[in-house]
Amino acid sequence: MINTNIYNYINVLDKAADAANRREEILTNNIANNDTPNYKRKDVSFERYLEQALLSDRPLDERIAEVNTHLSDFGGLVYTDSSTLDYRLDGNNVDIDTENAMLAENQIRYNTLIEQIGQEFSRYKTVLS
Repeated sequence: MINTNIYNYINVLDKAADAANRREEILTNNIANNDTPNYKRKDVSFERYLEQALLSDRPLDERIAEVNTHLSDFGGLVYTDSSTLDYRLDGNNVDIDTENAMLAENQIRYNTLIEQIGQEFSRYKTVLS
């Protein structure tokens, strides 16, 4: 994390990319445990927390600066999804098609975040040139 106000957006994007990376690990673990009896799928909750933190009537720059001061609180909570739900007789609730779709969605999200970080640095480079 870069500690200056100019990088507030980059810090938030970086934390979101970290959460997307963590989600990829969790989703691939779910896929790997598709045949494990009584395994319950897991996921990462990050976007909901960030969205709640950004809800305000204040200007976006102020909201991002506020989130940036508490960025360490946004680590991405890993949780067990539908722990009482079983899709199969063996007690496993992993649906491989759903996991693959979520993995593809997450990869697009991660790539977009990385691209946005690059664009932010490109803007700074243009300003400094």
